[in-house]
Amino acid sequence: MITIYYFHEYTSCFNHCKCKHCFLLVLYRTTIYDGIRSYDRRGMTRMIQSKEKVAVIDIGSNSIRLVIHELDDKKGTRELHNLKQVARLSNHIDHDYQLTEAGLQVLKESLQQFEDVLHFHQVTNVKAVATAAIRNALNKEEIIDYIHRETSLRVRVLSEKEEAYYGYIAVVNSTSITDGISIDIGGGSTEVTLFKDKVLIHSHSFSFGALTLKKKFFPNKEPDKQALKKLSEYVIEQCKTIPWLQEAKKLPIIGIGGSARNMSLVHQSQVNYPLAGLHQYEMSINELKSMMQLFENSSLKEREHIDGLSKDRADVIVPAVRVIHEIADYIQADYFMMSNKGLREGLFFEEMLREHSADYLPEVAEESFFQLSREFEMNEDYVQEVGRIARQLYTQLEPFIPQHLKHDDNIYLLKKSARVLYIGEFISHETSSQHTFYVLTNRSIDGIPHSDRLAMAFIASFKSKSWMKQMSPPFKSYVSKELLKRFELLGSILKMAYALDRTKRKIVQTITSEKHGKSIILYISCKKNTYSYFEEIKSTKYKKHMEKVLKQNISLNFHPLD
Repeated sequence: MITIYYFHEYTSCFNHCKCKHCFLLVLYRTTIYDGIRSYDRRGMTRMIQSKEKVAVIDIGSNSIRLVIHELDDKKGTRELHNLKQVARLSNHIDHDYQLTEAGLQVLKESLQQFEDVLHFHQVTNVKAVATAAIRNALNKEEIIDYIHRETSLRVRVLSEKEEAYYGYIAVVNSTSITDGISIDIGGGSTEVTLFKDKVLIHSHSFSFGALTLKKKFFPNKEPDKQALKKLSEYVIEQCKTIPWLQEAKKLPIIGIGGSARNMSLVHQSQVNYPLAGLHQYEMSINELKSMMQLFENSSLKEREHIDGLSKDRADVIVPAVRVIHEIADYIQADYFMMSNKGLREGLFFEEMLREHSADYLPEVAEESFFQLSREFEMNEDYVQEVGRIARQLYTQLEPFIPQHLKHDDNIYLLKKSARVLYIGEFISHETSSQHTFYVLTNRSIDGIPHSDRLAMAFIASFKSKSWMKQMSPPFKSYVSKELLKRFELLGSILKMAYALDRTKRKIVQTITSEKHGKSIILYISCKKNTYSYFEEIKSTKYKKHMEKVLKQNISLNFHPLD
């Protein structure tokens, strides 16, 4: 189901680009927002059902998974259930490349258990898809007929190109990556895509996956050096058959699927990573290699007890990670990024984007901010106004900012941080800073890298220098003293901007500055015939934070706009 919102008057999109072709689609909501016209809650002609449920069943070679989402007109998408059966269908393919009777029984029992859950929760909108194990089976038609006889589900077998495509659109619509290689290693196949400027250029499906490689190179034993060497040689030979992989030199490699997810979880555990969230987690190629060595130097029993690694993946993680490493090494990848969004999410995106005949969202981060603003009941106009004032303040103060605190992305971080300023007020006004910091450090934001999310947490929750020092210890490996000082500067400017719109009346029009002796004077022009008393009181109180960073006195001169 796709619900379309219509609006009344032409205006700019959230980026204020005034483009007539830009559209905004809310992530994971089967709703399309027509951004050609302005967003206006009052102008909506129709809202999505208050709580609609949509499910996806993914029949893979290693596991079968059911995911149920609840679509809410206010909070967007909430995952209700994520259930998995480790069916290992690839292990039930016989020498004639047919799924055996035992495999059919496993498949039927898994799907019937999912049916019980779907019926209980009254989910009728169900998309069921199958990948390599069934796609490559010679009795594929018999398997599909069997499913249709034994269950109420209608299963669609994805082609190799479709499976690769869904991984690609999941990545470009949930990360900030514009050029890259995606790699989705499943149980029976491995899909790779090359995209540039978010456009899919090439895709390929290798006929090997973690399960099939294990069966081929070390079926009944622990992997030894000789077997691992043969595995590497095999993967490299397969890569050489794909000429366009040479075009991907120095690009990031984005991992999709359970094996990449488990590898990333283990790495986060190994380094005591302080930020929550796996999506968009980055690793260097050397770190990727260290993970490969960790798994290969551990016995199966030892791997089963590695923190972050699921027991049901302990046997297949070795070939999976070696494949990821060999492909990354082959293309001399810049770095590895984990995408927690893959095939299942790609199916949702296909539905959302179909009406606009597009493959990707114009601005992933904007969609995330939009969803956050609805969920946390933030005033979008107010957020934009505070951001505008903050950028004016920074521009006027820039000549007085010490060189070591200047950076090309200061304005970018101010703009993004303003979008989530004191987001924790939704939970508690009294402790909004604490809740803002907690929300931002414990929740992934699609389109925002982890490093930027951490910066936003410090800036948007800024209370004082002592507050930042109090919150910083868990992140000392990722935030230097100089970087923390820069966050203090940006946080103090954003706090000042907050004070200058204290009553949310948009009374501040322009800000100019000049140096007078040892002081900086900020001339703040306000709307005519409008009292600025509360803004003056609050900003006079908050200017001390900027003074401490700049080590200069600041005088505020409020006056009506001429």
